[in-house]
Amino acid sequence: MAEKIGIIDLGTNTFHLLLAEIQDGNMKVIHRERQAVRIGMGGINQQIIHDDAVARALQCLRRFKETIDQQKVYKVLAMATSALRSASNKQEVIEKIKRETGIEVTIISGEQEAQYIYLGIQSAMDLGKEKSLIVDIGGGSVEFIICNANEVFWKQSLDIGAQRMLERFHKNDPMLPEEILQLTNQYRESLIYLQDAMKIHQPATLVGSSGTFDTLSEIYCNKIDIPFHREQPENPLTVKAFLEIHQDLVSKNRTERLAIPGMIEMRVDMIVVASCL
Repeated sequence: MAEKIGIIDLGTNTFHLLLAEIQDGNMKVIHRERQAVRIGMGGINQQIIHDDAVARALQCLRRFKETIDQQKVYKVLAMATSALRSASNKQEVIEKIKRETGIEVTIISGEQEAQYIYLGIQSAMDLGKEKSLIVDIGGGSVEFIICNANEVFWKQSLDIGAQRMLERFHKNDPMLPEEILQLTNQYRESLIYLQDAMKIHQPATLVGSSGTFDTLSEIYCNKIDIPFHREQPENPLTVKAFLEIHQDLVSKNRTERLAIPGMIEMRVDMIVVASCL
């Protein structure tokens, strides 16, 4: 007898819904969708979820709930990350979600989030014996995991996500050189322990696991005229290509960035600060 389960990821920028059927230990994804909710917008650095953000979250989750009910999924795990984790009104928000949609939300810690990211990547691809650095750039937090296929050697979750940095530093468009310098200094200050861990473990490969890396890879694939496969576990991006794309991103305004082949509107605002990281 197959069992259906649902997972909802209430990210700072994007909400994801994934429904899967499990039978005899095998999992088959039967539905997936995502929506740019931007629950942290306008309040993340003040540790508050604004009413308009709550309204967007409820609208999205009601639609998710309709899909869950249509698919007759009775076991649903809903997990919230950085924006709700740091919000002073988080309890009020999750109670409202439960009351109005029936969905019970659990807020996970940054350490749990990093562990789940590792387990997801471990199941999606062969990390091998050599050490890799996984980077997951979210809207509220960024997770760094040094690992191989068998174990995690070091991990950290930091509140330097793209929505936080966008609101603090990206005041002009394109960003002014002094804004980029202030942002870079903030990153350097925040990443002291990562730099120490890099010296100790010396990972050879960077594994990017978030939407930012999807978009960077899609831009790269467009540049060299090869297909980009969103549903595949891996897509290509070279260091040389990234550095060229980065220079392009920081020199353009929003309209110009949106015109880059491979860019999507969901990513166009945050991708500059994410690329600087």
